[in-house]
Amino acid sequence: MKMMAAVMYEQGLPAPYVESKPFRIEEVVLDAPGPGEVLVEVRAAGLCHSDLSTVAGTNKRRLPTVGGHEGAGIVRELGAGVTGVSVGDHAVLVNVTGCGKCRHCRVGRPGLCQAITASRVEGKIASGARRLHLPDGGDLHHYSGLSVFAQYAVVVPESLIIIDQSVPLDVAAMLGCGVMTGAGAVFNTAKVQPGESVAVVGLGGVGLSAIMAAREAGATTIIGLDILPSKFDLARAVGATHCFDARDPQVVQQVKDLTDGGVDHSFEISGVMPAVNLAHAVSARGAEVIHVGVSTATAEFPMRQWPLVLEERSVRGSFMGGGVPGRDIPRYINLFQGGRFPMDRLRSEHIPFERLNESLDLLDRGAVVRQILLPHGTV
Repeated sequence: MKMMAAVMYEQGLPAPYVESKPFRIEEVVLDAPGPGEVLVEVRAAGLCHSDLSTVAGTNKRRLPTVGGHEGAGIVRELGAGVTGVSVGDHAVLVNVTGCGKCRHCRVGRPGLCQAITASRVEGKIASGARRLHLPDGGDLHHYSGLSVFAQYAVVVPESLIIIDQSVPLDVAAMLGCGVMTGAGAVFNTAKVQPGESVAVVGLGGVGLSAIMAAREAGATTIIGLDILPSKFDLARAVGATHCFDARDPQVVQQVKDLTDGGVDHSFEISGVMPAVNLAHAVSARGAEVIHVGVSTATAEFPMRQWPLVLEERSVRGSFMGGGVPGRDIPRYINLFQGGRFPMDRLRSEHIPFERLNESLDLLDRGAVVRQILLPHGTV
């Protein structure tokens, strides 16, 4: 079938992206789903900071590729042998898809599955197939096994979490990456307990999801830190008890004074070194720092060894919130439907294909939280 999609041919183009146009909106060809595959009509796709990393070239991908890794849509066709999914189902598309057999999948850590990671790195879907093509027959690569900056996507059923049709698809789309990553870092990686204190460095979609989760987990002091104070009102609305300007020379002392020496859990979201340093600086003796943001492949973070021992500090990474999508996404939906997890507050605006490059500039400047691409023009 022919469809419209956002295609990237080159990484490292400079901002402003509205001028350099890293994504070209073009007609491409999508094969029908093969055995064990599903065709999904993509109704909504979120723009994530990972997309900016890809555009900038710090997150290398096989090119050309159709972008997008956070989305939701409607199942339209089933390949041979597919069970557990029906035509007409509404679903969140997720890139955390495990093989179900390796050592990591067996212990509930599908994000670390090397078999599926290898397919994604090669620009294929989890079945090992490539279903995207240029009009001249040349291959197009799939992004994170999904490629949801398009009107349709062929994926494996394991990449779908079926949801109740009452959940707005433009809200559901954010569950595929941003919400699952931020909330999962709190619930799964740190396992924040009632009464503990939390700092979140970076208040984009992932960071605000972490704040919502910290409130739900029962943290009593929840601190938002960002270089843009314009984000503080939203952070407080979704659960932050305090917010501080990360550029303030006194910010570390402010946090320590508030928390009697620092927070129990510090979450670093952006991956930039000043934020990494701040996340460590505001943590208490015996605290845990969770690294969520991804920097460049060669970035290094030097730290002294003795505080790990004498102050019993812990440093951990959290990929996609350490999540199991089939377990976690239904939980987040239940919290949202119960009014305890206001994911819809993260939605900044809807955008058409024609504004995709402009929207990358807005995201790069921190002017938005989550923009939602509508490949068909409506949800």
